[in-house]
Amino acid sequence: MTNMLRNKNKVRKREKEDIKTEVYALSQSISMSAHKARRVLDQIRGRSYQETLMILELMPYRACYPIFKVIYSAAANAKHNMGLNEEYLVIIKATVDEGTTVKKLKPRARGRSYPIKRPTCHITIVLKNISLYEESVVENSIGCFKKTGWIYKKKSTDITCHNMYTSGGVMGQKINPLGFRLGTIQGHHSLWFAQPKNYSKGLQEDQKIRECIKNYVQKNMRISSGVEGIARIEIQKRIDLIQIIIHMGFPKLLVEGKPRRIEELQMNVQKELNYVNRKLNITITRITKPYGHPNILAEFIAGQLRNRVSFRKAIKKAIELTEQADTKGIQVQIAGRIDGKEIARVEWIREGRVPLQTIRAKIDYCSYRVRTIYGVLGIKIWIFVDEE
Repeated sequence: MTNMLRNKNKVRKREKEDIKTEVYALSQSISMSAHKARRVLDQIRGRSYQETLMILELMPYRACYPIFKVIYSAAANAKHNMGLNEEYLVIIKATVDEGTTVKKLKPRARGRSYPIKRPTCHITIVLKNISLYEESVVENSIGCFKKTGWIYKKKSTDITCHNMYTSGGVMGQKINPLGFRLGTIQGHHSLWFAQPKNYSKGLQEDQKIRECIKNYVQKNMRISSGVEGIARIEIQKRIDLIQIIIHMGFPKLLVEGKPRRIEELQMNVQKELNYVNRKLNITITRITKPYGHPNILAEFIAGQLRNRVSFRKAIKKAIELTEQADTKGIQVQIAGRIDGKEIARVEWIREGRVPLQTIRAKIDYCSYRVRTIYGVLGIKIWIFVDEE
């Protein structure tokens, strides 16, 4: 009986110590949705006070500032009211609850006002002083508590540390669909090996080759719409040979009238790059369905925009051409001063499916810039070809 009473007394003392070492702060009716605040709280739960302040200063979300103020207020209460040291404070609890929805009426003339709903949330932060427990260094993979002064209980503790890179807390970012699928269903357009110190020179050399070929094709092609018809240019480099494969949708327009144009193109590239000890071989392959490739479609849309055709008509015509190539989906996006308007904007149209996050989905992508009398417009095209 005496042992049971002693244990109960120890538990009560420990509970009193926990109450003394815990401090909380509550912020109510913050004009923000709960899920936006929750994605920030998931990154700081279980971390120390000083590390949390550093993370909140660097994160780009709007919810960081009100959360920063709540945590700073809780630490100020712990320092001034309880005399605790800020170095030993750890966030053991960070919760957010949905609040009331503020309903407003946006005034507009002639009775065209409309309601606006603003969600609110309540944020609760609990800090704990861990200096009263037995000294022990917390060994953690990301080093949340790798500091000799930070201590925690022997076995059972409610202090948890979340790795923001492995716990799924980082938001997804935009990525090039071709680079996202490299190594699975997408291959490289340039194949060669080089020493690390010569790698940048090889990249610049590839860029010069592609620009030289495009400039030559643009000058010598007999077509009124301005479509060059180059889908992609593959470069394969060896010790004494450079193999260039040009995938074109309309190769006859280049070769027609001058059958020796490929040799002229080869001579121009050799002069541009000063090749002496390496041979250059250029071959042209024809694409069966040219309008199923985004580069050719982007050139078609660019030609229409230069001729002051409405961007919606140009996009819809491009989508009709893509449907003839048996594609499963297409998305076209144009950004800039569209139709000469003073304010730049982004317009996009999607037809069919475009699953960008599915790696087994084969998606062709290109970005293209076109110069008009109003300025530069950007064109992006995603084409869902097939699924493997």
